[in-house]
Amino acid sequence: MKTSWLLGASVLALGAGGLASPAMAQETDGEDEVARQDVVTVTATRRAGTVQDVPINVAAVGAAQIEEQGLDELSDLIAFVPGINIVDRGARQGNPIIVRGLNADPIGSGDGDNSGGGTVATYLGEVPLFIDLKLNDMERVEVLLGPQGTLYGAGTLAGAIRYIPVKPQFDETMLEARTDIYQYSEADSLSYDTGFTFNHSIGDRFAIRGSIDYLDDSGFVDQPYLLREIGVSNPDPDFSDPADVSANLRSAEDIDTEEAVSGRFAARWMPVDWIDGTLTYYFQDVDVGGRRISSQRATYPGAGPEIFSAGAFENGKRVPEPNEISNELLALEVVADLGFAELTSATGFSKFEDDGQRDQNDLLVSLEYSYELFPAFGSFTHEVGETETFTQELRLVSTTDSRFNWIVGGFYSQQESVATSKEFTPGYPDYAGFVTPRPDALEYFSIGHNELTESALFGEVGYEFTDKLTVTVGGRYYEYELLDGAITERYYPSGDPDEPNTTTVFFPLFEPLDFESISLNQIKGLPYDPFLTQEDDGFLYKFNVAYDVTDDFLAYFTVSEGYRTGASNGIGACGAFDSTANQGACALAPGQQYGPNPEDIAQFDERQFGPDKTRNYEIGAKTAWLGGDLILNGAVFYVEWTDPQVASATVNANIPITVNAAGAESKGVELQGSWRVTDQFNLRGTYSYAKTELTEDVPFLIRTITPPGFDTAFEDGEVGDRLPGSPESQFSVFGKYEVPLENGNSLLFDASYAWQDDVLTRTGGRGSSVSIPSYGVANAKATYQAEDWSVSFYVNNLFDEYIETGIVGTPLSNQIVSDENGDPVTVRTHYATLGPPRTIGVRAKIRFGS
Repeated sequence: MKTSWLLGASVLALGAGGLASPAMAQETDGEDEVARQDVVTVTATRRAGTVQDVPINVAAVGAAQIEEQGLDELSDLIAFVPGINIVDRGARQGNPIIVRGLNADPIGSGDGDNSGGGTVATYLGEVPLFIDLKLNDMERVEVLLGPQGTLYGAGTLAGAIRYIPVKPQFDETMLEARTDIYQYSEADSLSYDTGFTFNHSIGDRFAIRGSIDYLDDSGFVDQPYLLREIGVSNPDPDFSDPADVSANLRSAEDIDTEEAVSGRFAARWMPVDWIDGTLTYYFQDVDVGGRRISSQRATYPGAGPEIFSAGAFENGKRVPEPNEISNELLALEVVADLGFAELTSATGFSKFEDDGQRDQNDLLVSLEYSYELFPAFGSFTHEVGETETFTQELRLVSTTDSRFNWIVGGFYSQQESVATSKEFTPGYPDYAGFVTPRPDALEYFSIGHNELTESALFGEVGYEFTDKLTVTVGGRYYEYELLDGAITERYYPSGDPDEPNTTTVFFPLFEPLDFESISLNQIKGLPYDPFLTQEDDGFLYKFNVAYDVTDDFLAYFTVSEGYRTGASNGIGACGAFDSTANQGACALAPGQQYGPNPEDIAQFDERQFGPDKTRNYEIGAKTAWLGGDLILNGAVFYVEWTDPQVASATVNANIPITVNAAGAESKGVELQGSWRVTDQFNLRGTYSYAKTELTEDVPFLIRTITPPGFDTAFEDGEVGDRLPGSPESQFSVFGKYEVPLENGNSLLFDASYAWQDDVLTRTGGRGSSVSIPSYGVANAKATYQAEDWSVSFYVNNLFDEYIETGIVGTPLSNQIVSDENGDPVTVRTHYATLGPPRTIGVRAKIRFGS
């Protein structure tokens, strides 16, 4: 660890805080406390307090801020929280969350992802569940930076995000209706989002609350290169001949549509004064029309001649890529006041379903297995998946008035995931002369099945040595077991009937397959592959010291550890190397030979990857000035990352996999503040800087292409290589001005600007990767606010910035090969994912009842 950097930054932070203390020496009374800005109650430490009270790095975005900034989803909100960012790739591809730059994967990939990148634990109420939830009827969203495994049941490698919805209220009966109508500058039609929330109390101890919203987003990306008939139409007609183009291709406008129905229904019952229980059903169903991508970035300086060119908002894919994503959660939360402590029980049953189709042309053609020779080659993959999770967390938190405080809890989770992937190549079996009859042209079929069981005991003990000094220590014991790989006992490649095939990948064109209609439930009944069983256990610790320098100056120091489980890559094992046969899509074991030369030896396990771990050192200060009108908070941090999980690819067929690297680190600073300049004018702002890099060389880390053709080579990651996926610097600012009217209503004017630095798409910028340019987004809004209703006119992305959020492939991914007639076949792997262009809209809300 580079302790000199950490200590130097720590002294700097404390020195800056110390300079503030004379101005803050004045005592504040109760009225001043109430008047302070951003006084949002949080329960991040499992006890109620304000952001200024808790000695950890937490940001809370309350209901008022969510409404005034028009924050619709997590990617909107995170732009105004320091130290964390989301790679917004649209609803089709999943949006990974990156904390303090802890990411080593290329950005832009991923389909229907339901993990959020895996470094952050996301809680919905008291139940851990990753979902990019629509921010309707939220009390607040809490963002905790740094590992939190001694406070929360779910393990956290880098941080935690908590959605805190409004609970049913016992003293309220109301109905709220809302609507939002908007249009993108690149769209041909309007979009709208409408919904309502109700609360009804039945007596003093029972209440129900419900919320439902419907989003119909028009999208703004066109897809002008769609095949009229897959396997018949030519994907690469003579583009200089309009008749040839029209005969083979069709165009679709605004294909990245999103229709979403989301909501929740909750019942709360307080049978006696000391028991409070809430049963909630959450749901979110999303139907996405296609990818939010641009294929115009097909050539770069030094990348050779232009291969394929599309417009700035044009998708170059050849087949439609719809995706349906469904999330459900049934949660029971019970809180009991036992006098000496508060007992919380949180039980959750969740289900995630994904059903999507994607264009497979570029991958198959780049394999150079003769697919490209078929002039009308077209392919697509249909993927279906399901994940069911049960979680139970019990937590006991001390409530007595004592110098001691403590938390103890237990956590159990069981998650089972199943999936199938079918790859179709219409027309190709007949062209290639395969004997096996396949009317459906199914040429690839894979099965995925795994079960992850986790359990943990966690807790913290704090002691107030003086009225100013508190020390807290915590620990977490965890264990997990992963079962993976469905064994189908149909094929026996070794010839031994006692040795069933353990592969989950099949090629129906080469050998008969009569169970491609196998259901997800049937897959659950298959045995697991014993060679892919993985288990681990261990202990994590936390140390925190907090010191109240003054009533308005809290300083803290924290050391905490985080952890993430390993997993299988879900690919069948390769057999022994045979120079006369193509091994196809398979994964190598360490030391296994894959080529004719002695040095052709696998360097790592392509079948699975192990857990990784972080140790976070952080020192911070929370300060209030000018009687609480000015809030300034900051932290410096250093994170050691051991065995980081990074992206790579198999030697055979270039299938994306995850492997473990040796080590990496992240260090930086995070600042946030708010200032009530006058009673009518308020400002908020954030800034963060994170420098992330490898601390050890990583052989064979980055896959690249060596043209001409698509032969794969690997570059080593080297010490000092910057990690991809997040900017080094980012900042945001938000301002609001209120004009009171004589009739008691108000005019509100607000504006915001969020900027981020450039982002590498691959570690160290290697592998012919490119950088995503820096960009800033400005939003503005004017609101007429009455007591029970409001109307807002807003413009997002005011200056119509062209925003690239991720890159898939590299410039070398796009090449031209030839079909059997010598005509060109273009590979269009390289593209960018996009953020929304300028958006103009009107938002209205009305409330009935009290």
